Amino acid sequence: METREITLAAIIAALYSALVIVLAPISFGPIQLRVADCLIPLAALLGWPAVYGVSLGAFIGNAYFMQYTGPLDVVLGALANLVAAALIFRLRRSLMTACLGGSVVIGVVVGGYLWIYFPPPDIAGLNLPIWLAMIVSITLSSVVTVAGIGFLLVKALTTSGINEMLESLGLKTHLE
Repeated sequence: METREITLAAIIAALYSALVIVLAPISFGPIQLRVADCLIPLAALLGWPAVYGVSLGAFIGNAYFMQYTGPLDVVLGALANLVAAALIFRLRRSLMTACLGGSVVIGVVVGGYLWIYFPPPDIAGLNLPIWLAMIVSITLSSVVTVAGIGFLLVKALTTSGINEMLESLGLKTHLE
């Protein structure tokens, strides 16, 4: 990676972790709205710097609150973001499908262990196993942030002509 790409990854990591920390009450727990996850679809536009940035940002943000969830969340949360962002980058030509796929990755990975730390929410009165209830809860929240807000963010940026500005700064973009 070039210096510009490393810098971009660092900026995204800082923004992601800052959003997690500042919005902590809603960034953690069985019902969470991790607003920082709206940055994950930036991978479709910015490529690997965004993939690495949201992964490092999750690592830092989760490490900041490790006393509530432990090292499992620090490592697996960052890994979930890495896989979700890489998937979105790979499937970027069908952005909504990519964002929904990334949401499922986050829901399955994070929901797959988060039930260890928090009791799962009641989901429409269904009597689900605790691990499945947590996967459903985290997947639904990821759909809101990744496939909802994140998708709209990327669409707004690409229609605003940001590609030309970024490319004039020597950065590569991956969406028209």
